[in-house]
Amino acid sequence: MVASHSSRLAYIDWMRGLACVLMFQTHCYDSWLSPSARQSKFFMYSQLGGTFPAPLFLFLAGISFALVTEKLRTKHLPPTQIARTTIRRGAEILAFGLLFRLQEYVIAWGWAPFSDLLRVDILNTIGLSMMLMGILCWIVLSIEEGERARSALVLASAGTALLISLLTPLIWTSWRPRWLPWPLESYIDGVHNLGIPQAWLFPIFPWTAFAFAGLAAGFILQSQSSRRGEASTFVALGAGGLALVVVSRWFDAQPSQLYAVYDYWHTSPNFFLLRLGMLLVILTASYAWCRWIVGRWHAREWGFSPLIQLGQASLLVYWVHIDFVYGRVSILPKHSVSIRTASAGLLIISLAMLLLAYLRTRLKGHGGEILAWFRPPARAN
Repeated sequence: MVASHSSRLAYIDWMRGLACVLMFQTHCYDSWLSPSARQSKFFMYSQLGGTFPAPLFLFLAGISFALVTEKLRTKHLPPTQIARTTIRRGAEILAFGLLFRLQEYVIAWGWAPFSDLLRVDILNTIGLSMMLMGILCWIVLSIEEGERARSALVLASAGTALLISLLTPLIWTSWRPRWLPWPLESYIDGVHNLGIPQAWLFPIFPWTAFAFAGLAAGFILQSQSSRRGEASTFVALGAGGLALVVVSRWFDAQPSQLYAVYDYWHTSPNFFLLRLGMLLVILTASYAWCRWIVGRWHAREWGFSPLIQLGQASLLVYWVHIDFVYGRVSILPKHSVSIRTASAGLLIISLAMLLLAYLRTRLKGHGGEILAWFRPPARAN
């Protein structure tokens, strides 16, 4: 497997970059298109593509979490220390999410409601997912060791993902924790302060299921058998993903459903299985692309992958692009332009974020050299 310029595996950065591009198009068309353009099939398909960025980010967070946990295990660190390290990182991401909400509230001062500070956004959920995954890994590693521990981690992670998915329709309806204050309940079911769960938020149910599914996939990829037959493992994961898509469609087509309230697009386990299947297919395709295409580019020393570049600075480009799309400094007027104009804006945003990502990765670790540019030359005594 060819690595990117950092120590991370190329396919992870490539998938994260793909999530960034899908996120850009979703946000740009949602923010800028006029009411008439929003009635088009073009907008419908663009928003359908928008169902993938959040699952991709969470799924990749799970894979990366497994890689980090496995690396710490090879150092023979005790489960408590592994948990402390990984949970602390999750808490940092959660803190970034809260800081991002504060920044957006300050920028929108005067017309943003105070409740926006407590919105459960994707960064909050990624951080919380990492903390929950850290707790699960700590429990499993405290019981099992060696290869048995890895197998137990795969089963526990996959089981947790399935359980979260199966409980989501109930958590959003008859099992809602109404006794909690809404800022806390919102982390469970995304109710915010509006009285009913909101589909545009990212609560634990169902979103963390994607992170636990990624955790299971990450531990599978770290097994000895997978390392020996890496390509075969990815092909098997892709085939399993296609099988999940077929099973999902079959369940959805049944005349009777398990739940009294069946909301396919928001809470249904069938939709979770379909998206998970697609994520596994994308994972396999990303691996193949990075191994046989991007790898050849880098071998010739002239390759450049825009998606890998974006993926290496995904947090930064997520943070920055929001204000230029939804904020007061939006580069186009909101809800008033044509598809062509919005597409031109999307191209500008994408290129600007690519440049930002390039500068971020190239200048990282060179802060001292940059500051030296602005220092006056030393005078001779």
